[in-house]
Amino acid sequence: MSARITRITRTARRTRLLAVSAVALTAALSLTACDNGEGSKDAGAANGSVAPTGGSAQAGGSDGKPADGSKPGQSGSTGNTGTTTGNGNSGTSTGKDSQGSQDSKGSSSSSSNGSSHTSGSSGSTGASDPNDPKNRAICDSRNIKITAQVVKRPIDTMLLTATNTGSKLCDFGGAPILRFEGAQSVPPAMEDTKGQAVTSIKPGESAYAAVKLTQGDKTDDPGYWAKTLSVGFYNIKQKPLDGFVNVPLSGKDGVYIDSSVRVSYWQNDLDAVSSL
Repeated sequence: MSARITRITRTARRTRLLAVSAVALTAALSLTACDNGEGSKDAGAANGSVAPTGGSAQAGGSDGKPADGSKPGQSGSTGNTGTTTGNGNSGTSTGKDSQGSQDSKGSSSSSSNGSSHTSGSSGSTGASDPNDPKNRAICDSRNIKITAQVVKRPIDTMLLTATNTGSKLCDFGGAPILRFEGAQSVPPAMEDTKGQAVTSIKPGESAYAAVKLTQGDKTDDPGYWAKTLSVGFYNIKQKPLDGFVNVPLSGKDGVYIDSSVRVSYWQNDLDAVSSL
């Protein structure tokens, strides 16, 4: 009886031992399977990603291939476009940006902290365009100072000098408008002195006009001495402008004029009026 009980006890122990061994073996096989799966993922990540310095990139798929299907050796990172280098070296990577745009390839250089550097230069000459209407003005009584001087040659001729005292280039619209003291009318312009282009002067520069005071023996008009003179201006459309410049006349008696008095157009070249 005692021997039978002993055999039954031993049999129960072996059964329990086998059961425990089976459970341990099953757990070991499960752990091995899990380890193999994680190893495959790690291997896939190691073969399909580039680890940048100072930034992060997501690894490829669990099967060891990049998520976008590119060949091993190319990075399939999401949210980065172009090249990322950690040690100042350049390379090429292909990926999609965070907005889902198409793949782009390019090479760029970045510092070890992951920041990219771009360089460029821009500048302007700062010079204003004189042809811009904003930078031009009409020559008139507000920006012109005029002096008058009777010259020896040609005889019976007075030279008008108009200087731009403004801050912009200004344009003369035509010949000067002369108002001599006691004159019944404005002297006509000498049309043969009209230039092909508008006469313009920069600030500080001068233009010139010649006034033929008399024709001497060629007229029966006895003439008279004018002691005052004022000069007006035309606009580009040949319309008279408001405002006149009072011009001092040399000599105690002023200048001698007759009905033949006439005036040239404004000229940039002093020699052009000195030869009239």
